[in-house]
Amino acid sequence: MNTTVNERAVGTALSAADRATTRDPRPTARDEQRAATMKVLRYMSTLAPDDPERIRLRDEVVEDHMPYARHLAHRYARSGVSEDDFRQVAYLGLVKAVDNFDPGYGTGFLGYATPMIVGEIKRYFRDTTWSVHVPRRMQELSGALRKGVEAMTAELGREPTVRELAERLEATEEEIVQAIEASEAYTTASLDHPVGDESDGAAPLGDLLGDRDPAFDLMIDREVLKSLVAKLGERDKRILLMRYFRGMTQSEIGEELGVSQMQVSRLLTRILGELRTGFDGN
Repeated sequence: MNTTVNERAVGTALSAADRATTRDPRPTARDEQRAATMKVLRYMSTLAPDDPERIRLRDEVVEDHMPYARHLAHRYARSGVSEDDFRQVAYLGLVKAVDNFDPGYGTGFLGYATPMIVGEIKRYFRDTTWSVHVPRRMQELSGALRKGVEAMTAELGREPTVRELAERLEATEEEIVQAIEASEAYTTASLDHPVGDESDGAAPLGDLLGDRDPAFDLMIDREVLKSLVAKLGERDKRILLMRYFRGMTQSEIGEELGVSQMQVSRLLTRILGELRTGFDGN
C-alpha cells in the first residue's frame, strides 16, 4: 500500500518536472505586450514633458491599460457605491502611474502601477464613501477593527474584548470604543426609505421618527431642581414655598418670618443664586 502511494507521488513529481522542463520557451502575447510597453516608456523618458510625441505615446499607454484599471476597480466596488466612480478613480491612478514611472526603477510597469491604482481606489473609498464625516484615524482604525475582530474570534472561539482588541491593534481602549461608534457612521438610512410592507402602504422612515418633545427639557430641569431644593435649609425651603407656591409677597413673607421685606429680598436672591449655580454645574 505504502509502496503504491510512494510510486504515485514520485510519478506525479516527475511528471510535473517534465512539464516544467518542456514548457514552451517562446514568449506569450502578454510577455510581448509588457516588453513593448517598457520599450515605449523608456523612449518616453528621453522626451521632454511637452513633446507632442511623448503626449501621444502617453495617451496610448494609458488607453492600452484602461481594461486592467477597470478590472481593479471592479474588484474593489462596494454595494451602494457607483462602480463608475471607482473606474474614474482607477483611471486617475493609471495616469499618475504612467506620468511618474521611471524605467530605471528595475520593476515592470504593472508592478509599479498596480499599487498606485489600488491606493487611489482605497483613498477614495476611505475619504468619500462615509455617510458622516469621520476623522481619517478613526476610518483606518475601523477598517483594522473589522479584520481584527474576525481574526481574534477565529483564534479565541469567542468575540474579543475591547482590551484584547486594543492590545492587538496597538490602540487605547477609548480609541477602540470610538472606532466601533465610528463604524456606525459608515452608512445611514434615508428618511424617505419606506418601512413596512409596500402592499399595506409602507410609510417613510421620517414619518415614524419621534420629534423633540419640549416637555422633555422641562422634565429634566424639574428633576435637577428637586435635588437642589432638597439640599436647602428648612427656612430657605419655606421661603420658596411661600413665594412661588402660595404666591405671597415679600412683605407678607417678612411678617410670617418676623424679618423685614429687604431681608426677604436678600434671602431670595441668595437662594435663587445657589439654585442657579447648581443648574450650571449640572
